[in-house]
Amino acid sequence: MTAIKRAQIAPQGPELSELVQGYWRLGEWGMSPQERLTFIKKHLELGITTVDHADIYGDYQCEILFGEALKLEPSLRDEMEIVSKCDIKLVSQSSPERKINHYDTGEAHILQSVDNSLSRLGVDSLDVLLIHRPDCLMDADEVASAFEKLHTAGKVKHFGVSNFSPSQYNLLQSRLDKPLVTNQVEINPINFDVAHDGTLDLMQQLRIRPMAWSCLGGGAIFSSDTEQAVRLRTTLTEIAEELGVTMEQVIYGFVIRHPSKPLPIVGSGKFERVESAVQAMSVELNREQWYRIWVASKGHGVP
Repeated sequence: MTAIKRAQIAPQGPELSELVQGYWRLGEWGMSPQERLTFIKKHLELGITTVDHADIYGDYQCEILFGEALKLEPSLRDEMEIVSKCDIKLVSQSSPERKINHYDTGEAHILQSVDNSLSRLGVDSLDVLLIHRPDCLMDADEVASAFEKLHTAGKVKHFGVSNFSPSQYNLLQSRLDKPLVTNQVEINPINFDVAHDGTLDLMQQLRIRPMAWSCLGGGAIFSSDTEQAVRLRTTLTEIAEELGVTMEQVIYGFVIRHPSKPLPIVGSGKFERVESAVQAMSVELNREQWYRIWVASKGHGVP
């Protein structure tokens, strides 16, 4: 099987693999530490060297589970790029005093979140840190101060955001000495608003490659009985037959067809699904096929 290529995701950004392994559901996979290690090694062999985490995944447990596996073979750290996120505060067993889930982009929380992630993962630094969700109370100067301290301390090499609008992205960037390197956003045939609201336009303008989460729409494309999902399944099945691939692979082809060149995140712990995603990276949709999916999703023709 062809290995995944690597790409510099921004003019002053790091090299990541063009397909990313997501670990937000690691706690649901039911794997022992050794099985987790084996899974990591197998996707590294395919060239999927970038892994996606967040402090909150699995109620703050997924980074711990990953770290347990990495501890069995610490040298693997040098073969991967670790992305993690912060700013969401969950009501959880570890913080029962919180009354609601909320966001915190305060400097103290960002610094503490990174220290917590490094401890859970058992590593000295993150390759990329993302602000997970836009925070209405974000003080861009305060975030910039936190980023500078983390970079100076060698704890984070690069910074980015997740789910930010163009104006939110530009606000934060205006306070930073170093450029943000990505915006991780939802892209799938059910929801690709970022292709219309200027988010992907900005990424293309800046020559920054976004990361794409929930490429398969959380499974809704395959199981939902909404009119939209039914239309999409019909169209995706037709295109899959035309190209001689699976419907799942057509969806990845839809995501990577956008000229901003998104890096899809694969969230499955089933290795055959990971291998299928690798094969999907060579799927090429023509313009008409891409817009057939657009029409199926929207329920109307183009204007």
